Amino acid sequence: MRCQGKHQGSLAFACCRWQITNFEPALVVQEPRELCLRKTRTFKMRPLTEEETRSVFEKLANYIGENIKLLIDRPDGNFCFRLHQERVYYISEEIMRKATNIGRDNLISVGTCIGKFTKTRRFRLHITALDFMAPYAKYKLWVKPSGEQSFLYGNHILKASLGRITENTPQYQGVIIYSMSDLPLGFGATSRSTQDCRRANPTDIVCFHQADVGEYLRSENTLT
Repeated sequence: MRCQGKHQGSLAFACCRWQITNFEPALVVQEPRELCLRKTRTFKMRPLTEEETRSVFEKLANYIGENIKLLIDRPDGNFCFRLHQERVYYISEEIMRKATNIGRDNLISVGTCIGKFTKTRRFRLHITALDFMAPYAKYKLWVKPSGEQSFLYGNHILKASLGRITENTPQYQGVIIYSMSDLPLGFGATSRSTQDCRRANPTDIVCFHQADVGEYLRSENTLT
């Protein structure tokens, strides 16, 4: 294109400006955030520190008590806990030894992720830990069919939905939540003791929601 007359200079400047502002983005290739993080930070699967182990065991003990030792020494072999990318994995020692042959950058996960540490270094259990805790639960709560859907959508359990609860369950005790057909649905913490639950009103909360199997759909991308 040729420009003539007094507008030649201004038009040429405008054309040049259009080329710069529209061509420059095509030359900029921004790498995915995950790839940039991988270049600036190296992750390594490692054993838990003493403080991390205490945090994990205290959380598990709230639901299964002294049965934690049964998670380590199992009839099918010894199991352990490992930390990788702030997530805690429950893994057999045999698989762990095999995982050491995989490069750090290629290792995505190993074993079963049972929870993660937050930025404030507090450990939070994931619903993926349910299958390991349910067989050793000290306190249990059964929810009526009419209250299952509400709980599976992340809501607390009301007295009206309470089927039954383990005798002498203390207040703020970790409990495994079951359907009336004994299917594990999640876990939570009681807001009242067993005795107080009997005197509660139908609309009173008897158990605080902490995790449910519905998270496999709602939080699929954050569980591993």
